Amino acid sequence: MAGRNGRTVRDLRRGNRTAVLQRLYFDGPLSRFELGPATGLSSGSVSNVVADLVADGLVEEAGSVDSDGGRPRTLLRVAPDSGHMIGVDVGETRVRVELFDLTLTELARAERPLTRQGYDVDGIVGHIRDGVAEVLAGARTAPERLLGVGVGVPGIVEHTADRGAVVHGQTIGWDAVPLESLLRSGSQLPDTVPYFIDNGAKTLGQAEMWFGAGRGARNAIVVLFGSGVGACLVTPEVEHGRAVEWGHLTVRVRGRRCRCGAPGCLEAYAGAESLLDRWREEGGHPPEGTDEETALTAMLAAAYPPEGTAADPVALAVLEETAEYLGAGLSDLINLFQPERILIGGWAGLQLGTRFLPAVRRHAATYALRHPAEKVTIDLGRLGPDAVTVGAAILPLADFFARGGRREEPTAEDRLPAWRRALRERAPDA
Repeated sequence: MAGRNGRTVRDLRRGNRTAVLQRLYFDGPLSRFELGPATGLSSGSVSNVVADLVADGLVEEAGSVDSDGGRPRTLLRVAPDSGHMIGVDVGETRVRVELFDLTLTELARAERPLTRQGYDVDGIVGHIRDGVAEVLAGARTAPERLLGVGVGVPGIVEHTADRGAVVHGQTIGWDAVPLESLLRSGSQLPDTVPYFIDNGAKTLGQAEMWFGAGRGARNAIVVLFGSGVGACLVTPEVEHGRAVEWGHLTVRVRGRRCRCGAPGCLEAYAGAESLLDRWREEGGHPPEGTDEETALTAMLAAAYPPEGTAADPVALAVLEETAEYLGAGLSDLINLFQPERILIGGWAGLQLGTRFLPAVRRHAATYALRHPAEKVTIDLGRLGPDAVTVGAAILPLADFFARGGRREEPTAEDRLPAWRRALRERAPDA
């Protein structure tokens, strides 16, 4: 039965379960007494919801604490082994697959290196399938225990009714690739295990906002700096983040040709691939036959050698110019979105690290409007090279929470995007 605002009893129960699960997940262990103020629920509602969650095996006792003059209060936490998730990072140098328990503790991982021509669709699909099978076997996890498989990919992801997630990855030669359908075809996973496919910058942003340097920020931008560059925008209106193709802003008219085919993109100057190409074009000597991560390490060593050793002036000049382009690109994000935090992640961003950061901050302040520039902080992400896989695993976890920890097949209402469900719930009474 629906109430005057259109919400059913089922909706209310699901919302209460979601509220309790999320508070225990992020702030637990907590007692039933503490859950009331933390969730805004009455003590009776808290008791009923906790009883349901304990009966479902999602919540368990975690010791006790003394109370003021009364009996000790039992602490509760989310049961780590009550569900598993898989996160996949289709990166620029490898496909990484990780299996996590419900608290995002890693249980197993598998990696498949990629060559420069490694984005063959069948090859990527095979790497993901093999990696999923390997981590499940390594942890002896039954596929039925999975809450879902999250996948972070380069490019624009379109969610369609007939083919599932379709990837438009212009920089990697993917034109409307029905990745979800391909992964399901011939998969050994049960049909009930959902796939959640999204842009890798968004999954990076999801991880940093939940567990990393973005936690507590309401308005932030998380930058993925790898072979190319991308970004995820998080605002109160877009709380789960939205990928933006920041790397394809035009920074120089009739400039260098980007790997997307257009001239003058930011990625043609600020991505690791273009950075190494420019070093080579200017007379530098990147090591031959190595991957980009190894080559960038060599470039950094050449530009910033041990004390008493002469620096490679070409490598140093290219890195300094890249810092300026990156700072100028961040100034566009600052002017457009006025974030309170900008976080830089991705394998190249982490390699360049603190050595690069002061110059990037300085150039961002130079090119941005003064008022928003004074309010933003620019720092490195905290979650390291696994952040994209962690963020990918968060996608099925967030969906699980949104359904109140229920595993049953979602209804037509559940299949609506979260923002559309929220609009329905907030609609005025009929």
